[in-house]
Amino acid sequence: MADKKLSKVEGIKGDSQYLRGSIKEDLLSDAPQVSSDNFQLLKFHGTYQQDNRDERKGGSKSYSFMVRSRIPGGRVTAAQFLAELDLSDKYGNQTVRITDRQGFQLHGVVKGDLKSTIRGINESKLSTLSACGDVCRNFMCCPAPFHNSPIHDEMQALAKKLAMHFAPKSSAYSETWLTDEDGEKTKVAEVNFVEPIYGKTYLPRKFKFGIALPEDNCVDIYTQDLGLMTIVEEGKIIGYNVLVGGGQGMTPAKKETFPAVGKRLTFATTEQIVEVCEAIVKVQRDFGDRVDRKFARMKYLIHNWGLEKFKAKVEEYYGASLPEPHPTDVTDADDHMGWHEQGDGKLFLGINVENGRVKDEGDFRLKTAIRVLLNKYGMDTRLTALQGMILCDIDPADKADIESILKEHGIALADELSLSRRYSISCPALPTCGLAVTESERIMPGVMDEFDALLKEYGLSDERVTVHMTGCPNGCARPYTPDVGLVGKARGKYTIYLGGNAQGMRIGFIYADMVPQEEIVSTLSPVFARYKSERNENEAFGDYCHRIGLEALTAE
Repeated sequence: MADKKLSKVEGIKGDSQYLRGSIKEDLLSDAPQVSSDNFQLLKFHGTYQQDNRDERKGGSKSYSFMVRSRIPGGRVTAAQFLAELDLSDKYGNQTVRITDRQGFQLHGVVKGDLKSTIRGINESKLSTLSACGDVCRNFMCCPAPFHNSPIHDEMQALAKKLAMHFAPKSSAYSETWLTDEDGEKTKVAEVNFVEPIYGKTYLPRKFKFGIALPEDNCVDIYTQDLGLMTIVEEGKIIGYNVLVGGGQGMTPAKKETFPAVGKRLTFATTEQIVEVCEAIVKVQRDFGDRVDRKFARMKYLIHNWGLEKFKAKVEEYYGASLPEPHPTDVTDADDHMGWHEQGDGKLFLGINVENGRVKDEGDFRLKTAIRVLLNKYGMDTRLTALQGMILCDIDPADKADIESILKEHGIALADELSLSRRYSISCPALPTCGLAVTESERIMPGVMDEFDALLKEYGLSDERVTVHMTGCPNGCARPYTPDVGLVGKARGKYTIYLGGNAQGMRIGFIYADMVPQEEIVSTLSPVFARYKSERNENEAFGDYCHRIGLEALTAE
């Protein structure tokens, strides 16, 4: 790679004095936007500059910022959730979005309010540091607050430990956002400072982690750059199967790009796991593609090298040989919606948040309901990978009152929703995402209305058919692994993928391309008719499509 010109972003990172750039100066300017270099650097600080295409006037862009909180395992106190709601009302667009990576996003923050917003998040003891950018991003983990054994708590503890271990160590973040204007001046990066894991130019591209159980792959570990499957024997965690090379993004214009699921690399004990993860990250740091960012994810390094060569290099960095994976593999996934016993005498309640958008709109007043519940009961909450939320530590005596509050505010309980709607997610897409080519979040409720009607028509309403939609092929809502993936291809048109599954273990195939939005469900109707009559006993829709295959499904 030495004889090839590195991507422009590599130069920006290298010249940034460990993520400082000229961000502080840019924040003081009257312009509504930041420079192109700072546009890239701000991602590492947890914010993306965006342009609201609905609010452009006279050809001028309408700039604002999305601010993302990095929340390991999706664990959020009542005070932190309320703080995000307050910040959205004060500085954002009066909504909070729960992401499919168990974080929060605030949208519509103007540049002049950016520092106050990020500072407010930190004052709640959350952070936006490395929520975006070429680093290890949010560490996902099964959020279910089961306390009948230590397993879930230990998984959550590992997510927090890894998040701290892989967080950037540069003080640029605190200097930029947490220092008073009349306080300490910005420090020049120490000459001898080096990021201990990332080095001067951080990673070639974003890097995603997830931790799950074989029987509950609720965070889709096969779609992560590095997935950890918790192996339990006799009620104790003995270690983790390590999966590498998952990734959902692709670029249609670059035929060599592709979505991928992870490959089973090795088994690591609880004592080894942090060092094994560090070795993997460092191999990607040193050998990932820094010339073309479209090929910079670790899945391409593994594809080009092969798993055997990649494993040998990881062993070299780790300093010892690594065993074969444990034979255990993923068997199921759960959305954790509805009422559950925690195992300690308390209950938890999973609340479906359609497309993750916490808002008040007409008779649907989820934002107000959350405020009422958290102010009254003060319970901890957790965010799910399907953009939902969990209320924890509920006294059984309060169950009826909590249900009543939700119903008063127009919030449906889990048993009032179809499984397909509960397992559906979408990305924000238009109008603010710069990558979106068409709609996703704003049309998904209507698509799911039609989809539910289709399942009812065929007597399949009780089936779990997972549907993920994105407004472009970059794959933020993991659209390539569910039963049905809807991927924006052009304005108002989508590529339909079939043959994935709820467990997130395989990539679907393209069933139809350039399908107009209004024809999505009618295009799927013949497939569901065949599924109804031809499926094996207890065969899921995605499994049926995978077994039958594209040629048979499209044959006359």
